[in-house]
Amino acid sequence: MNKWRQAILQRIVHRILFFILVLLCLSMPVTAQTTNRVLVLEVKGVIGPALAEYIQKGLTTAHQQQAKAVVLRIDTPGGLDTSMREIIKGILASPVPVISFVAPEGSRAASAGTYILYASHIAAMAPATNLGAATPVNFGRLPTPALPSEEDDPEQQKTNKESLPDTLQNKMINDAEAYIKALADKRGRNSEWAAKAVTKGESLVAKEALRLKVIDIVANNLNDLLTQIDGRKVNTVSGAQILETKMATLEFQQPDWRTHLLMMLTDLNVAYIILLVGIYGLIFEMANPGYILPGVIGAISVVIALYTFQIMPVNYAGLLLLIIGMAFMVAEAFVPSFGALGIGGIIAFVIGSIILMDEPAFKISIPIISATAFTSAGLLILLAGKLITIRRRKIITGSEQMIASLGHAMEDFDTEGRVWIHGESWRGRCSKPVKQGQTVKVTARNGLILELECVEEEKND
Repeated sequence: MNKWRQAILQRIVHRILFFILVLLCLSMPVTAQTTNRVLVLEVKGVIGPALAEYIQKGLTTAHQQQAKAVVLRIDTPGGLDTSMREIIKGILASPVPVISFVAPEGSRAASAGTYILYASHIAAMAPATNLGAATPVNFGRLPTPALPSEEDDPEQQKTNKESLPDTLQNKMINDAEAYIKALADKRGRNSEWAAKAVTKGESLVAKEALRLKVIDIVANNLNDLLTQIDGRKVNTVSGAQILETKMATLEFQQPDWRTHLLMMLTDLNVAYIILLVGIYGLIFEMANPGYILPGVIGAISVVIALYTFQIMPVNYAGLLLLIIGMAFMVAEAFVPSFGALGIGGIIAFVIGSIILMDEPAFKISIPIISATAFTSAGLLILLAGKLITIRRRKIITGSEQMIASLGHAMEDFDTEGRVWIHGESWRGRCSKPVKQGQTVKVTARNGLILELECVEEEKND
């Protein structure tokens, strides 16, 4: 019995040891994979709430998986200030080193992208890329005069500053200048050029940015980047770290479906089309109360479009022209303006669409504007043709339909008598005597009495 028990215990111990060994073997490659990876996040397109949320999640994931570093591959024209600051706060608070890389070739880190580049632990660019133009934009503003030049004498600079009417714009520029200088000082980068990027909107290509110590590295691709940053020392919130990226594995984290949807909605051209659908829906609902569905779709579309336009430098004059133009084109269907409202509406619509965005980086596609304008013009021409056809069509109902109608006298009468018109018996009045069966023509109608004239005299044998 004792031997039997010892055999059972030995088997149990052997199986426990076997399972422990298997678990250790399985955990070793996972640990190696987890700790020897670099997470790549795409910062592409306009920087808005969706992109900020995506980057925050990516930084959290990198920390949880103990990644060696996070690479932000940047290609952006800029975006919303609040979203940019959320991203920068996440970078500054990240225990995992963050490398901003403007790539691939032909990309840019304009406006908000420049601030993110300055905030990162390491800033890198690919050849044929640029950064800068970091002047903040006051949405919906009127054009502001040029800022004082450093070439002016101190008295002239003071006079120019005092003469600037847009105080709010000055406050925004001063705040942005101080912000980017603080980031430059923290990362040991060129703060003098950073101030020029804000106050003068200057830009740099990759080679010049490296020479002026705005960035740390010029790399051809991600693998070249990981090779060059290997062994570099960076300071994070968790302390100094030595990067070990030469043999690291790149892992691309794609946005989830929610982020994809929000990014699609924040596309300027998509938002423009959604806005048009919304305005047309609301106008149709106001012109035809009770349909409900156009109003619901219009209201939802307008709100979605406004969600996008909150991150864009919208020119309110352009937006107003756009709405007025569409209203005029719709009014053409209800007001006999002989095309004046329609043509004026198309002109206002096109001009409003072109000047809707203040910044060159934020422009609606000209083909989309042209297609929308030509479609609206085509609908107006089709509507005008239908109206002309209806106007020329012979009237078949109402009192006007009786005019010029032919009938026959039901009896002989000298002045007034009964006539048969359109299968109905009417009382008619004629200036000449009328014989029974004689053809008469209606010239006018006075209430229930028809004014008649004889078409032909009754033929007698």
